[in-house]
Amino acid sequence: MTADQLQTIIAAGLNCEHLEVTGDGRHWAAVIVSPEFEGKRPIARHQRVYAALGERIKTDEVHALSMKTFTPAEWANQN
Repeated sequence: MTADQLQTIIAAGLNCEHLEVTGDGRHWAAVIVSPEFEGKRPIARHQRVYAALGERIKTDEVHALSMKTFTPAEWANQN
């Protein structure tokens, strides 16, 4: 799997205003900005991303994914 493929999978299952994915094909890092994260704690945000990945996370196709998740307002404050 490539970073572009993983990015496409996440974007297809989650409304993202900004999405960056990097990694080596097995270990990944993502910066994800989504309005769907409003009012959610970090664990719930991560669960939402895992839900977008579906079986890929369970079958080890995506072995490890480190995430930084932001609402659009939080992202605006970061930049």
